[in-house]
Amino acid sequence: MFAALGRFTYRGRLWVLAATAVLAAAAAVWGGGLFGAVSDGGFEDPGAESTRAAETIERELGHDGVDVVAVFSSDEIRYDNPTFARLIERMRDELPEEQVASATTYLDDGLTDTERGIMLAEDGHATYVPITMEGSTKDERMENFQEIRDDISAGPLEVRLGGPLPVEQEISERAESDVVRAELVSLPLLLALLVVIFGGVVAALTPLAVGGLAIVGSLAMLRALTYVTEVSVFAVNVATLLGLGLAIDYGLFIVSRFREETAAGRPVPEAVARTLSTAGRTVAFSGVTVMIAFAGLLFFPQPMLRSIGLGGIAVVLFDLLAALVVLPALLAVVGRRIDALPVFPRIRRRRALLQGATGTLAAGADRAARAAASSGGWAHLAHSVMRRPVLYLVAVAGVLIAFASALASTHVGSTDQRYLPAGADGRAASEMLSEEFPAGDVATADIAVTGDLTGTGGERRLEAYTDRLEGIEGVMRADVERVGDTAAHVSVAYEGEVDAPATQRLVEDLRAEPGPDGADEVLVGGVAAQQKDTLDGILDAVPLTLGFVIAVTLVLLFMAFGSLVLPVKAVLMGFLSLGASLGAVIWGFQEGHLAAVLGFDAVGTMDPTYLVLILVVSFGLAMDYELFLLSRVREEYLHSGDNAHSVAVGLQRTGGIITSAALLLVVVLAAMGTSALLSLKIIGIGLAVAVVVDATLVRALLVPATMRLLGDANWWLPRPLRWLHDRIGISEGGEEDEGAGSADAEAAGGGDRAPQGA
Repeated sequence: MFAALGRFTYRGRLWVLAATAVLAAAAAVWGGGLFGAVSDGGFEDPGAESTRAAETIERELGHDGVDVVAVFSSDEIRYDNPTFARLIERMRDELPEEQVASATTYLDDGLTDTERGIMLAEDGHATYVPITMEGSTKDERMENFQEIRDDISAGPLEVRLGGPLPVEQEISERAESDVVRAELVSLPLLLALLVVIFGGVVAALTPLAVGGLAIVGSLAMLRALTYVTEVSVFAVNVATLLGLGLAIDYGLFIVSRFREETAAGRPVPEAVARTLSTAGRTVAFSGVTVMIAFAGLLFFPQPMLRSIGLGGIAVVLFDLLAALVVLPALLAVVGRRIDALPVFPRIRRRRALLQGATGTLAAGADRAARAAASSGGWAHLAHSVMRRPVLYLVAVAGVLIAFASALASTHVGSTDQRYLPAGADGRAASEMLSEEFPAGDVATADIAVTGDLTGTGGERRLEAYTDRLEGIEGVMRADVERVGDTAAHVSVAYEGEVDAPATQRLVEDLRAEPGPDGADEVLVGGVAAQQKDTLDGILDAVPLTLGFVIAVTLVLLFMAFGSLVLPVKAVLMGFLSLGASLGAVIWGFQEGHLAAVLGFDAVGTMDPTYLVLILVVSFGLAMDYELFLLSRVREEYLHSGDNAHSVAVGLQRTGGIITSAALLLVVVLAAMGTSALLSLKIIGIGLAVAVVVDATLVRALLVPATMRLLGDANWWLPRPLRWLHDRIGISEGGEEDEGAGSADAEAAGGGDRAPQGA
């Protein structure tokens, strides 16, 4: 199938490239509108109690919450100065009624002394104005805020905008700008590295062209998804940058194989066909493993994670299309000029680095050539590990477990203004409210009570309910804010961070308290309740996600390797590696050990959303590299029947290319990690650490050690499953070579080892 695709692509190469140019131009124009259609939120569970509480209050009583908190300050004049007061009054009077429902100032009549005092800074130089936006939905209120954001000013007074809408908007804007900057920073570095890896400009540009197509196609695909589902701004960041890295990795594997085929003297049409039947086949299979990982995110209720899952699947599909159709057409046109414009003409290229990462030895290679393939630096490392497998296994596993132990100190929290960089408006406003105002640390929980609560009897029942709530530990006061015909809004004030353990216990106590007599339903909402519901939703979805990803991955690895042992070993080592990577994230970001190096302020908690994202995506990448390595090991085992020799040859012929691919991907992810937004730092650096750990400690040391200890048991496969693998199995050896060496494998491997005809 893949060889036929290669021949078809070669014959229609000009048509493929022309169609690609047209579609890429259209995608660039249309996909440019993506950023105006993405969602700024998506962290909450739509079906959670906290979400339903907010929806009930808004539906039954209308929106009356604070959307924007404008903090005005001056170093020169105090709030009791007439000039300060006139500036605040003018600001309030000039707010357009079409966009602003209400704005309360300390100068308003009807305020009690306590209410007025809460709005005034203790040093006498600042005040805040809570603003409620017009709009029946959050999207409408956000649109209204964006229209008047620049109009919220008071002459010489310094203004900082905080609250839900400004913080979400600021996070979104920084995420959008940072992803563009990351791409602009990473592309030149990727080109330079590709030139060094390939030793020539033309060969280096071809994978980069695939990466460019990946960016354009990703934006178009994600915009198309906005018409059917909510797409988070973080989906744009993760999907486009990861799509860029994977596209360049796939291009690296395919160009490397094409150069190997042309260097062996094959004509260009045959080289293209064999490249797709070997490297192309493995790239396609690897892409499926990454898509499975992204599909695991669809089990989570949070729209942000679901949109990253959908976006990741769409982007990887586009990566595969570009790598398996567009890139072969480009190689067919370039032909032997792939080695043009060499950068190091006097230095003999080290073909061992670029050959055989995804394929067999050239046609007609004999046992002597295969023996020579096991004599390079990576092969020497493999032999060194396999001479002392227990030592390496214990040492590497000990290091990974030590890093993973940091997970025991995980303290979950939520993404808020603390994830913005120091000096950002949303964060600065929140810090001023907390540090300079008397009620700065006071937050509220919003309780929706439904039922017949009208009349004197309803008032008494609500009053008795709030009296009981005030008796709960941690509650400062409980008030009935609004009452309608069928619902009431009860506000509960408390002190402390919303993700603090004491606050989370308070949410549980509020939910355990019986509602007013005659109430149909009591729903506890607010930011703290939302935080608890988010964590509960993630924990509920993790077992199903892991079960799906592991089960499907085991099946795919069985198809690739023709073994029952290797898939299980790959999954176990993958999770050991990921445990260490997640532990490093906790140690570096939650505990703040990387704060000075990366330039951020540690929050002290970790949003579990990012841990889930790193876990799922890194698992897909780990299986990706496992496939490239073990497919080559298995192919050599089919030829020789020698387990130790096959591991050495496999590592020799894949070690350099996997390291190069990992380096290119790390560059892209590290560029994301330079973002000023803590969320993107965690995702980018966390994924980069996972790739480094997997490509070094696991692939270079742990895999050879475990495969040496297992010996021929690596390839165990019961006879009843052979017929199944013979029909659905996927081998890296190339369609022309399928079945070659089966007799050798049967003779060397025995009855239940390597399957025939693989």
